[in-house]
Amino acid sequence: MHFKKQLLVTAISSLFVSSAWATDGYFSHGVGQKAKGMGGVGVAYSQDALAGGVNPAGMVHQGNRVDIGIEWFRPIRSSDVSGSGAGVDGHYDGSDTKNFLIPEFGYNRMLNENSSFGVSVFGNGGMNTDYKNGFALFNGAAFPSRTGVDLAQLFIVPTYAFKLNENHSLGIGLNLAAQAFEAQGLQNFAQVGPGQFSSDPGNVTNNGHDFSYGAGLRIGWQGKVADSVTLGATYQTRTYMTEFDDYAGLFAEQGDFDIPENFAIGIAVQATPKLVIAADVVRINYSEVNAIGNGGPSTNPGFGTAAGLLGADGGLGFGWEDQTVYKLGVAYQYSKQLTLRAGYNHADQPIPAAETLFNMLAPATVEDHLTLGATWTLDNGSELTFSYMHAFEKKVKGSGSIPAAFGGGEADLKMYQDSIGVAYNWKM
Repeated sequence: MHFKKQLLVTAISSLFVSSAWATDGYFSHGVGQKAKGMGGVGVAYSQDALAGGVNPAGMVHQGNRVDIGIEWFRPIRSSDVSGSGAGVDGHYDGSDTKNFLIPEFGYNRMLNENSSFGVSVFGNGGMNTDYKNGFALFNGAAFPSRTGVDLAQLFIVPTYAFKLNENHSLGIGLNLAAQAFEAQGLQNFAQVGPGQFSSDPGNVTNNGHDFSYGAGLRIGWQGKVADSVTLGATYQTRTYMTEFDDYAGLFAEQGDFDIPENFAIGIAVQATPKLVIAADVVRINYSEVNAIGNGGPSTNPGFGTAAGLLGADGGLGFGWEDQTVYKLGVAYQYSKQLTLRAGYNHADQPIPAAETLFNMLAPATVEDHLTLGATWTLDNGSELTFSYMHAFEKKVKGSGSIPAAFGGGEADLKMYQDSIGVAYNWKM
């Protein structure tokens, strides 16, 4: 037992320093290795103690259990600039840092046969680019330096769930969130004087990691509406975060970077005694957070005025659109010991063609994901779960993306991703 307790503490602590690039915009494609092996589905089909991170209502069906997992994540991202009058045309590799480890942890305890309390701890997502040699558009040709951003998000979700009756359950979770952010190599945007780009030039770049904390709510329902059909619905409020003071001159609203609201519906069908088919539809409202949704230099009506300065309420942003995510997964119980999984996840990438300049720092371009997974049940009843995800390469070609003030031309973005995860569960 001492070893298990020590393992839990290590898993939770490591989450605070992990960073990654997520797959549905900057959200992870799923929560928990079982869900990740099925395209990320989890609204109507809960499988472990990470369920509180998707639909809290599913926790009351998980029994007493602990889940610990870790995922190796490898995003490959790059940018190309062409037609620029500033002499910066070329290919830029943003993957000098390309390997990330993302831990996860879940705990659930039945209070009685109809209610439970648990906690789900996971990396919600993030952004990371690392251009080793930088590029003159952002840091000046005279002083090239490493350029990129690093955003990591941690969610701790204490959850209470209860059964209304034998077919329906409700759950509520408190989203406790922490964020870490760092920007490097953005010296061109930190200039002081006429034509400056930021309302607070001293808090734009190269200030090390800053931290932000906040909270929101997550509520959910699951209902068995027929012998073989379960439905689910969940809603996550906007998670209001403290400001990144060290980057108050970069993000709109003086460093504010809230986590956007999202909501989802799902269905799970027990097609045969051994086969489950599940699907989710998720909506993420990125555009409601100014730092993410405000237009960049090519589209922001305030560009060139005080209202459009970086850090101002209407300041330059990434111009992301809201995103709808479609998830489909299957689970097949091959034997008493082995369950096999597969899935598909599609989300139209959120970056308009005119917004690719700033999104060289955040090229969240992938749309289509293929996943595989399996769980092996050991003789003592504990489980080993494995998952694999490949996000196919997607390129976004810029159109009117680099304004004349930056030399004109176009910025094109592309990325693909792979991940492999493993989790261990034991029942208490």
